[in-house]
Amino acid sequence: MRPEQALWLGVEGAWLDSRSEARAGPPRAEPGRGKRLLVALLVALGGWQFGHGAWIQAKAWLAQGLIARAWQRTLAGDAHAKPWPWADTWPVARLSVPSLGIERYVLEGADGAAMAFGPGHLRGTALPGAQGNSVISGHRDTHLAFLRELPVGAEIDVQAADGSRRRYVVRYTQVLDRRDVWIAKQEGPTRLTLVTCFPFDALRAGGPQRYVVWAYALKQLKNRGGERADRGQPSSLASIRRSLASAARQAP
Repeated sequence: MRPEQALWLGVEGAWLDSRSEARAGPPRAEPGRGKRLLVALLVALGGWQFGHGAWIQAKAWLAQGLIARAWQRTLAGDAHAKPWPWADTWPVARLSVPSLGIERYVLEGADGAAMAFGPGHLRGTALPGAQGNSVISGHRDTHLAFLRELPVGAEIDVQAADGSRRRYVVRYTQVLDRRDVWIAKQEGPTRLTLVTCFPFDALRAGGPQRYVVWAYALKQLKNRGGERADRGQPSSLASIRRSLASAARQAP
């Protein structure tokens, strides 16, 4: 057989095979193949979501060593000691809850940049440990997740930048709307106002509700120099409620 004849027969055979396939119709999908593809896509999407969440969690916690070192510089007198050179925040207090084994460094600024690495102090309110109302905000799934387990009556210890310490007791908790900005008012007794998103188990953060914890000062403990500062008496729950109700009436 000559080469041109073999070539022609090959082309003709392929043409006949294509006609046979056309008559037979399109190939049938393998049973269960679509379901397996769907499951694979869902697994891939879940893995990406898990990885994204894990990265947020890692970023929130891996910086704690650098912040702890910055806090030691702060206690040594270094004002605005940044945990890393390009940081736009610095630690202003160390907050601990002995009954829960919790310890947190509070950073300056209650914005997203600061709260990615720790609870943030709201500018314009009293510094933690100082006279007045210190507002501290944080994420419900990282640094302020413990608020979910924090009971009324629990004590919170705050170490200020000058080394002095003040103790607070949780007196009141409430779920409010995020527009209730009256919680930042400075009138009334010395207190901590801790704020996080609510519900704690919501699929997405940043909803309209906020979980608020009020902890009122018991007394100021000895500072580094051994001097004892003024002692404040805790307010009763009834007086706290009256104070909150009064502030709510005055809110715009």
